[in-house]
Amino acid sequence: MLNKKKTITGKAVDWVIIKRIFSYVKSYWGNFIFAVFTTITLAFIAPVRPYLIQYTFDHYVAIPDAQMLLYMTIVLTALLLLEAVFQFSDSFLTNRLGQNIIKDLRVQLYKHIINLRLKYYDTTPIGTLVTRAVSDIETIADIFSEGLIVIIGDLLKISVILVVMFFLNVKLTLIILSPIPILLIATYIFKQSVQASFQEVRTQVARLNAFVQEHITGMSVVQVFNREKAEMKHFEIINARHRDANIRSILSYSIFFPVVEILSAVSLGLIVWWGGRGILNQTATIGELVSFIMYTNMLFRPIRQLADRFNTLQMGMVSSERVFKVLDTHEIIENKGTIPAENIRGAIEFKNVWFAYNSDSIEWDEGRGAGDGKFSPTWILKNVSFSVKQGETVALVGATGAGKSSVINLLNRFYEYNKGIISIDGINIHDYELSSLRKNIGVVLQDVFLFSDTLANNISLNNPEITRKQIIEAAQLVGAHDFITNLPGGYDYNAMERGAMLSVGQRQLISFIRAYVYNPKILVLDEATSSIDTESEQLIQNAIELLTKNRTSIIIAHRLATIQKADKIIVMDKGEIIETGNHQELLKLNGQYKRLFELQFKEEKKKVIKTP
Repeated sequence: MLNKKKTITGKAVDWVIIKRIFSYVKSYWGNFIFAVFTTITLAFIAPVRPYLIQYTFDHYVAIPDAQMLLYMTIVLTALLLLEAVFQFSDSFLTNRLGQNIIKDLRVQLYKHIINLRLKYYDTTPIGTLVTRAVSDIETIADIFSEGLIVIIGDLLKISVILVVMFFLNVKLTLIILSPIPILLIATYIFKQSVQASFQEVRTQVARLNAFVQEHITGMSVVQVFNREKAEMKHFEIINARHRDANIRSILSYSIFFPVVEILSAVSLGLIVWWGGRGILNQTATIGELVSFIMYTNMLFRPIRQLADRFNTLQMGMVSSERVFKVLDTHEIIENKGTIPAENIRGAIEFKNVWFAYNSDSIEWDEGRGAGDGKFSPTWILKNVSFSVKQGETVALVGATGAGKSSVINLLNRFYEYNKGIISIDGINIHDYELSSLRKNIGVVLQDVFLFSDTLANNISLNNPEITRKQIIEAAQLVGAHDFITNLPGGYDYNAMERGAMLSVGQRQLISFIRAYVYNPKILVLDEATSSIDTESEQLIQNAIELLTKNRTSIIIAHRLATIQKADKIIVMDKGEIIETGNHQELLKLNGQYKRLFELQFKEEKKKVIKTP
């Protein structure tokens, strides 16, 4: 678990997060060791070249020796090529390590996301999760390519260079280092400024992604209610905040790097002045002056980059903390069941089931009842009990908010109920293996979701066990084959995102085909006929009769005409069952069902009353 405090609290490095990130290195240990080796080797190779140049000037230029000068030139060239090879290896290995780790981390994160309860998505913007899974994880790669390993290499290189410089000339080294205190102060101010602006940039990126994703998805609502200008203004505000955060970080860089260049130039000027005097006074050599100029450049380059790399490291840690926060979310559906559901017959029973969306853990006292615990949940289902026999069709009706959809959410274990028992064939649904359970419960929703893919793939959901022949046969039985073959490309027609290129009725028929080819033992129709057009209604009714035949079915419907043939109708109100019976029995009760029926069928009221 991560610390609850923020990652960036003035500390240069949060070792708790670093340790967790580097736990992913285990799978690529050889790559990591080789990267560290090349980094350390580069730190020791770099100071050798200036020293050899100094030696060459002092021994083979001051005292001319053409043969040795040629020999030293070849050695320096070979050393330069060797350094280039190590630099390439270091860059390639650290970047490859980072990419491999974020690949594994992204797989782990996505696997975690798809196993989260639906409750988590009720409170988390989709755009935020997209940011976590894409840009935040990409930023983590920088911890390896430009972060900790490179920082350690730079610090080691600085240390080696300083040791060599002090060994060669203490006074000249101290003169070169005289601007360093000012540089350290500037670096600290820069680090504090940039880390705050970077945190704000990441926050604004998440907000921008969430806004764009939500409003593009809901563009029809925006346009229907003529909200284009208002939402555009809102977008401009969020976009401006993102711009301002980036400009603040750019301003810090714009000030810091010129300061470093000025201090580097001051050091070089001091070297030329002091070294030049030394040469004139014969207390220094031309080789020393040339080597110290090179050492100064080599010293200030990593110092200049360190501040930027520390901020890159901290940005990676901020992103890591956000990714780990999702991974540490405990809204995971527990799958402790081991019983396969392949052989279920479909007898369903709800026994004294209580459920609230706003609480997963409620303390109960059997003596006091549901409302007397420590929590005060908003109950969606209250002591619901009913049974569905194998092969029976049961309909759930009631006003919006009565709890009908919650029943199927609990049956599929999209949410967990708080009290009672839900069983299939006499076995608690928690005892079934989760994926096996859901595979045998087919759900047709009112709002059919189709992916931007072919109709065939939307029907099979890319399941290789479902053949094109099975898809076509199912479409013919459901009555959708003709409209599909009339589309450009037929079954290979791209439905586009959410099935935007199809009508409501056509999308609904596709969902029926999908349910049919998966051949579930239990079928759930959730408002599957509430939004269809008149032309598609007969096809939908035929599809419902086909799907529900000899199969346990639960139908949720506002159109009571679609459920008159149901074996049992359950009327719900405010989370409770208030009436149960078939169509004729409920009409004779003169209760809620009859009132709903009469509201929908006023013109046929007299005929219904005369029915014996």
